[in-house]
Amino acid sequence: MSPSLPATTPLPIATADDALAAQQRLVGAIATHFTDGALFRADVGVVPGLGRPDTTARAEAVLAEAFGADDACLVQGAGTGAIRAALSAGPWSQGERRIIAHDAPDYSTTATTFRDGLADVARVDFDDNTALDAALAGDPARWVYVQHSRQRLADRHQPADVIARAAASGRGVVVDDNYAVFRTPGIGVQHGATVSAFSLFKLHGPEGVGVVVGDGELVGRARAANYSGGGQVQGGQALAALQALVMVPLNWAAQSRAVTELAGRLADGDVPGVVDVRLANAQDLCVIALLDRPVAANVPAWAARHGAAPFPVGSNSRHEITPLVYRLSSSALAAQPELADWAVRVNPMRAGAELTARILRSALAEGDR
Repeated sequence: MSPSLPATTPLPIATADDALAAQQRLVGAIATHFTDGALFRADVGVVPGLGRPDTTARAEAVLAEAFGADDACLVQGAGTGAIRAALSAGPWSQGERRIIAHDAPDYSTTATTFRDGLADVARVDFDDNTALDAALAGDPARWVYVQHSRQRLADRHQPADVIARAAASGRGVVVDDNYAVFRTPGIGVQHGATVSAFSLFKLHGPEGVGVVVGDGELVGRARAANYSGGGQVQGGQALAALQALVMVPLNWAAQSRAVTELAGRLADGDVPGVVDVRLANAQDLCVIALLDRPVAANVPAWAARHGAAPFPVGSNSRHEITPLVYRLSSSALAAQPELADWAVRVNPMRAGAELTARILRSALAEGDR
């Protein structure tokens, strides 16, 4: 007997107007900080007085201004590196190992970071406001950790609300904003968090580049810890990340429209073999498709024969162009392992809903041969 998909509560989706406004904030910040032709050159090294390349410093100033934050620090290690840098410069720099976090499976690299940092994690169901308020009133933890994107398919809380409650209680708030930047109307620091951390590789930037953006003191500690020239983001990387980022808001608006249209098509029976569908933030905003038979493990390879990406690279990196048809995320499956054989996630990436549906239709037809 096939399992059922849970009800989902997608995060707010950034509109086309939101996307254009975000792009123009970026462009305005670039015009402010990249004067006198600085946009057409890049440097390297520990520049005296800056402690990092001039281009990197300018890019950091742009990111801080674009997201309305005190400061920003570019780091190596993409999203995982940024989260580690934020936790190290935030609670762990103060000797605080206890943090409040959502009672749900962690993203796999986040679980490793918690373990390596000897984090004492107080688990609270963020879907339960009463439980959250009780923890904020009585738990000794001085920091709250929020993953902006959903950890369970059934999650229904609004991260902005969790951040507001935590900040009002006097807690510091670290937000993992991977898969939320420009997809939602605002990131953690724009909702009052102490700091946001996310990957620029997932925003079409170079491999390995991440950013910590938010409170000036915390970001300053992250930068000081990253002083070594060999560990810094060099000017060419910073400039490439910024150049790519300018077009991302518009791209995400188009992608969100394609995801929403695809969900409607599948719900209307456009692809035989799909019996139920949910729009969900399973990592990225995507479609969760429930199949009429337990062949989910085979579908990615079948779809690849018809042009789909056979596996993710950064789950929205610059390498990913054709639709992704893949298994559910590890955190989603940890919460609902029964879906492993019956459900796939489908992300159009740069494609439209029509091409994505056609590839999925052809893939499922493979199983009928």
